Amino acid sequence: MHVIEGFTKRYGIGKLVWFELHGDMFSAIAREQQIKKWNRAWKVRLIEEKNPYWNDLWDEITGQSKVAGFPPSRE
Repeated sequence: MHVIEGFTKRYGIGKLVWFELHGDMFSAIAREQQIKKWNRAWKVRLIEEKNPYWNDLWDEITGQSKVAGFPPSRE
């Protein structure tokens, strides 16, 4: 994990706990700018409305599923 330099490596981010789909890049950027202005409590509430246990949603958006008993990647 964290093979490439960037935000996730710098801040030790290892889970995707929230995402939104948008019809185009412009609406996605506008929403990102809106959320960046929010305080932390509002962001936490946004996450917990859809993902109260802060599960990793990466497999959900990539269409992958975890195989029980299979060891995690060591990348």
